[in-house]
Amino acid sequence: MKLLITTQAVDKNDSHLGFFVRWLEEFAKHCEEITVICLREGEHFLPAHVKVYPLKSKNKIGRAFELLRYIVVFRHRYTHVLVHMNPEYLVAAVWLWHLLGKKIGLWYTHKSVDLKLRIAEKLVDIIFTASRESFRLPSKKVHIMGHGIDTDFFNPDPSIVRGEHWLSAGRLSKSKRHDLAIRAAAEAGKELRIGGEGPELKNLQELAQELGARVTFLGGLSHAQVRDEFRRAALFLHMSETGSLDKMILEAVACGCPVRTRDPALKFLETASPEYVREHHSLQKLIPAMLKELA
Repeated sequence: MKLLITTQAVDKNDSHLGFFVRWLEEFAKHCEEITVICLREGEHFLPAHVKVYPLKSKNKIGRAFELLRYIVVFRHRYTHVLVHMNPEYLVAAVWLWHLLGKKIGLWYTHKSVDLKLRIAEKLVDIIFTASRESFRLPSKKVHIMGHGIDTDFFNPDPSIVRGEHWLSAGRLSKSKRHDLAIRAAAEAGKELRIGGEGPELKNLQELAQELGARVTFLGGLSHAQVRDEFRRAALFLHMSETGSLDKMILEAVACGCPVRTRDPALKFLETASPEYVREHHSLQKLIPAMLKELA
C-alpha cells in the first residue's frame, strides 16, 4: 500500500502528539511508500520511504490551498488516505480525493461531536477509533481498534526502583480533574507529581498551596519522560471525567504502574497486567489491522 497521512504534528518531542512518530514508524513497516502532510514538523528520524511535508501558510485559507496542491502533485505516490484526528482535512479535501479515486479512512478519538465531524462521517469510507466511547456519533462505518499503545516502549523496567510518590498526568484542564488527585494525595500524606500543560495550572497551584499538599508540577513531558514517570511512580491517579478510555491509563498499566481510577467502567484496569495492554491495545497489532480494513 502507498499511503497519504494527514496529521497535526510530526515531532517526537511534542508533549501531546509525540507518540505519532512511532505510529509512522510502524506504518512504514507495512507500506511501500508514505507521504505525510502535517501542520508542524519537528524532530524525527523516519525511514527514507516516509516523506513529511508541513503546511507553511500562516492562515487557514492558505493552508487549505497548500493541502489541495500536495494532494494533486503527489497523487501518484499514494493509493489510500488516512486522516488522523482532524476532520477539517476531510471537509477541505474529500471531494478531491474522491475525484482521484482514493479510499479514505479517519482515525478519531474524542468525545466532541461537531458539524465538521458530522460532515466527515458522511464522506469518509471508514472510521477507526479506540473504544466505544471514543467516537460518539452513531455510524456503521466505525471500527473499534484499541488504543495503539507502543508496548515495545511502554513496558516495565525491573532495574528501576519505584518511589513512594503518586502521579497524575494529562492536559491541565477541568475535565481531567487533577484537583481531585491533589486532594487525594493531600489526604493520604503522599507526594504528588503532575505532568502536563494547560489553562488550569494556576488554579491547581493555588489549591495545592491551600491544602499544604506536596505537589510538583512537571510541565509538558516528552514520550520518554512520561514512560519514566510511569516506571517510577507508586500509583497513577486517573481522575478524568471525559468518559473515555484515556490512553494514559493504558500506558501506566503497560509500564506495570498500579492505577486508581474513579471511572466505574475502567475499574478492571486496577488489576490489569502489562500483558492485557499488549494483547488488546498494542500499536504493533493496531497498524496491520487498520491497513487490512482500509485496503
